[in-house]
Amino acid sequence: RVAWLTGSQKKKQRGEMLALIASGEAALVVGTHAVIQDQVVFQNLALAIIDEQHRFGVAQRLALRSKMGSGMTEGEPHLLMMTATPIPRTLAMSYYADLDVSTIDELPPGRTPIVTKVVADSRRAEVVERIRSQVAQGRQVYWVCPLIEESEALDLSNATATHAELSQSLPGVLVGLLHSRMPVAEKKAVMSLFTGGEMGVLVSTTVIEVGVDVPNASLMVIEHAERFGLSQLHQLRGRVGRGAAASACVLLYTPPDSGRLGETARERLKAMAETNDGFEIARRDLEIRGPGEFLGARQSGAPLLRFADLATDTHLLEWARAAAPVMLAEHPQQAEKHIARWLGGRAEFLKA
Repeated sequence: RVAWLTGSQKKKQRGEMLALIASGEAALVVGTHAVIQDQVVFQNLALAIIDEQHRFGVAQRLALRSKMGSGMTEGEPHLLMMTATPIPRTLAMSYYADLDVSTIDELPPGRTPIVTKVVADSRRAEVVERIRSQVAQGRQVYWVCPLIEESEALDLSNATATHAELSQSLPGVLVGLLHSRMPVAEKKAVMSLFTGGEMGVLVSTTVIEVGVDVPNASLMVIEHAERFGLSQLHQLRGRVGRGAAASACVLLYTPPDSGRLGETARERLKAMAETNDGFEIARRDLEIRGPGEFLGARQSGAPLLRFADLATDTHLLEWARAAAPVMLAEHPQQAEKHIARWLGGRAEFLKA
């Protein structure tokens, strides 16, 4: 039996699923963040798989791992985390902590590498012309915006205005609009037109970041790309290049009043233009944002260690890894004192 849980389920269906999970009758449970909620009780959780790991917080991952249930008297579930772009903390943990890492570093069969271009918003007309050319060849295009509607706080082009602009600039082309506030039926109708090839351009917020597979889409335009994080940019770029046609991603940026992007934004866009490798993107993200807390919930930021540096001290790390099991086996009391001093009861954080 396979049970499934989402936040949008009706009360009766949700109750049925919770009962299947609690009794152990459901051998496999598939769900969204709803699986982590308190009322979800597993009888004997042995394996937790977290897909798109970068979209979960440390506390959420720990909450799932802690759901052992009444059927287990000791131990805890195995944990497998999957992501195309590890967050800085996770990548740092793969260096420092006891994580086994498996890397798939090649494209699936039939995929083509994506060319990424960083383009100033002043060349917007050229980008629209490129879209017209792609659609004329029978291809489809995504245009992603960071906001849904006008915001006084952030002067960003929004999905609604961009949809109107592109509809006017591309006569004869069906331009769709997709965002999280639309009714479910309307969202499904829009995606159906796009996946069916009837819609040439889809203007969207980041709701298309994961789980959308349209092999005929060959161009991705990300507006205000300087406002997105590296993981999100890489995930969005992955919506194209899913077929045999040559694909491109345009990172459209708007310089501030000074005319120059900030150092961090410039480094992010540069990283995206230079590599399609998710782990290399993650490594750059780690350099730019810092690893965050190993013994806390922050997933990026200033590191816990004051002197050690991942970039220069790898040889010390390898030595420490080799020394740790020897210390545990031959000097258990000293090892326990060392753990108590450095972890201070926060060792749980190393499991997420």
